Amino acid sequence: MTLQERFFTAEQFDAFTERPENADKLFEFIGGEIVEVPSNPYSSKIAARFTRYLGEHADDNDLGHVTGEQGGYQVSGERYAPDTAYISFERQEALVKSGYNPNAPDIAVEVVSSDSTAENDMLTIKLGNYLTAGTVVWIVRPEKKRVEVHVPGQPVKVLNETDTLTGGDVLPKLKIDLRKIFKA
Repeated sequence: MTLQERFFTAEQFDAFTERPENADKLFEFIGGEIVEVPSNPYSSKIAARFTRYLGEHADDNDLGHVTGEQGGYQVSGERYAPDTAYISFERQEALVKSGYNPNAPDIAVEVVSSDSTAENDMLTIKLGNYLTAGTVVWIVRPEKKRVEVHVPGQPVKVLNETDTLTGGDVLPKLKIDLRKIFKA
């Protein structure tokens, strides 16, 4: 949900999110607009499964950091809160402890919580900026049980619930059976 119909700077966004009344809310800064992040319990459950699988893989292999939906990132001057994200220790040894991480993630998982035009428009903007920043993006559409894999410079791959999602060049040993993600 877009909060206001005017454009803001990144600095104005940062000041807005630091207000006490916004402490328990999650916002993104997309295309100059302040957007409160939408979700629902089912989408959150799907996101949590991605966080678990990516987190276990990263921890077991000492590869990097995995964050959930409260972990925000600066991407092409904007501020995003992917549902799950991974950034390697090689790119960033330690995460920041407040605000939005200054580096874009290596992998961003965006779980679509509705098929509204507004959400899809914001997702299109985010996707372009993620790809420009070199981020691999997995767009998860729970209602369709589908994952769109966007890798910079490559055609989109669409996987369904019977496929296996791999970490590609970023996490070459990662394999996620999508049946486990989309099970009831």
